[in-house]
Amino acid sequence: MANSEIDNLLAVNALYTDNKAVWQYMQDSYLGGQVYRKAGYLTNYTNETSAEYNQRLLVTPLDNHCASVISVYNSFLFRVSPTRTFVNLTEDETNPFLADADFDGRSLDNFMKDVATWSSVFGHVWTVLVKPNTNAGTRADELAQDVRPYINLLTPLSVTDWAWTRQENGLYVLTYFKYIEGVRGSQITLKEWTPDFVRTVTIDKDEDEIVADLVEENGLGTIPAVIAYNQRSPIRGIGLSDINDIADEQRLIYNLNSEMEQGIRLEGHPSLVATVDTLEKAGSGAGAIIAMPENMDPQLKPFMLVYDGAPIDAVLKVIEKSVTAIDKMANTGAVRATEVRTLSGVAMETEFQLLNARLSDKANNLELAEEQIWRLFALYEEKAFGGTIEYPGSFNIQDLKNEFAQLVTAKSAATDPKVHQLIDRKVVELFGDDAEIILGTPENPGNEQ
Repeated sequence: MANSEIDNLLAVNALYTDNKAVWQYMQDSYLGGQVYRKAGYLTNYTNETSAEYNQRLLVTPLDNHCASVISVYNSFLFRVSPTRTFVNLTEDETNPFLADADFDGRSLDNFMKDVATWSSVFGHVWTVLVKPNTNAGTRADELAQDVRPYINLLTPLSVTDWAWTRQENGLYVLTYFKYIEGVRGSQITLKEWTPDFVRTVTIDKDEDEIVADLVEENGLGTIPAVIAYNQRSPIRGIGLSDINDIADEQRLIYNLNSEMEQGIRLEGHPSLVATVDTLEKAGSGAGAIIAMPENMDPQLKPFMLVYDGAPIDAVLKVIEKSVTAIDKMANTGAVRATEVRTLSGVAMETEFQLLNARLSDKANNLELAEEQIWRLFALYEEKAFGGTIEYPGSFNIQDLKNEFAQLVTAKSAATDPKVHQLIDRKVVELFGDDAEIILGTPENPGNEQ
């Protein structure tokens, strides 16, 4: 009986099984570094030994475009903090949560940044709002004991099973939720949520037994879990990652970096072909001396294998095209560029608009997720949620240098003072407080050029 119960507890959702490998790949691609190296995403050569493969892993650098793209998105998304207004909730209730949302020192703004980051990586993340059960009988007792709701962030790799039930009015309600709360050696702690109870179970997988089992009543009457989508997919509970295709290009670049490193190494240090007796007497390094037996057959004379692989320049061109492809997929070509690119003004403006549209969609999903979090928060406080949560809906992405150059050209061509005033006003709109430095003051005229 116990084994059957353990099997049921360890069982996972079919969607989890189908997507686990992809989620792990997305996580490794974002984290990079030692995590990416240990995952072994380099392609094995034919007849390559484990020692040779591990050596290639050590010397091959990773250009982490996945982290770069997500960092660009977040820099725009959270340039302006979201605005929150509350009707039924008091400051005594909301301020502690805003300052420390997870009882780990993260403010709600910082927590939502993490939500944005990891939802970009996986396509979606889960948040669970929890309020501890204590002996606090009144609101004053709760304030004295600092008892309040706090929030946890769960990645799809931690959430192993879930289920929605469609009600008669068409609304989908989460009716089952299970996730891995912690792993310690052979012991794994699972948490099950239903609208009626909360169960925390610790299983020792080596001993195949349940070592702890705690069941509590779910006084909230609903599962306090919110799914935050990056982009919605046709499948409920599964989101679309920002780096799904970018990760493949990143892996291609990673393998090309290895090919380039190997090519440079072979050109500088070609392989020596020699008999065993000769190799024992051969030196190494520049100017090395090889001692050959006097009676050696001339056909057995040592020789170098000349490397005749793809030129390094050809590999670099492929890498450059892959980076361009990444920027097109992410709509970040104009903001990630490190060198001057031949983009027309129309092409650059179009790219800015596409990026703005993508960021607006992401902001809307974050806004929806946080609103659902506050509804659960109000439910814990036995109140109805009232108020608004607003994330920036539009992102002012402009090529200020290009626009200023156009204004300077227009001003030099115009002769009407009224037109000059209109152009000056446009410069003020572009640069704000910095406009005075550019335009100058009547006492100290600036330099428009």
